[in-house]
Amino acid sequence: MAGNIESEWVLVPGSARDIAAVRERCRRLVRRRAVWSAGMAAVPIPGVDVVSDLRLFALLIEDVNQEFGLSADQIARLQPQWRMLAYEAAMGAGGMLVGKIVTRDLVTALLRRSGGKLLARQAGKLVPIAGQLASAAIGFAVFRQLGYQHVEACAEVAQQLLAGRMAAAN
Repeated sequence: MAGNIESEWVLVPGSARDIAAVRERCRRLVRRRAVWSAGMAAVPIPGVDVVSDLRLFALLIEDVNQEFGLSADQIARLQPQWRMLAYEAAMGAGGMLVGKIVTRDLVTALLRRSGGKLLARQAGKLVPIAGQLASAAIGFAVFRQLGYQHVEACAEVAQQLLAGRMAAAN
């Protein structure tokens, strides 16, 4: 049985160093996608940035989950005890998107939590140039903040799974 547990763990970073490396890679990915979000926010057409953010953020969540071995498919392949631990850790970390199939509604709900900033971003589009720059800055900050929160939730879940693995090995 121990050999079977070990074979399942190839899905999750296997050491604290691996988790830290994946975390940093994912943070870089968040920053790159936030730049794209900011670029779309600067487009003076209302609504284009929202549609773009929904798609970019959904892809980001899927990519980060995959990097940490925490996509819905990867978690489904874990043994039941580890799967339960992964979901409990995700709930404890506040990672509502960890291990989930990302839907437009789920991302919309998350972005809606940052509603005031998004409203300010849309209002900024009404003021030429300065408003577009402000909109881009707000878009970058919101996207980066939400992305970083998800990366941290995934890193925490991976740490808890690693701790559970170490405890089971002893």
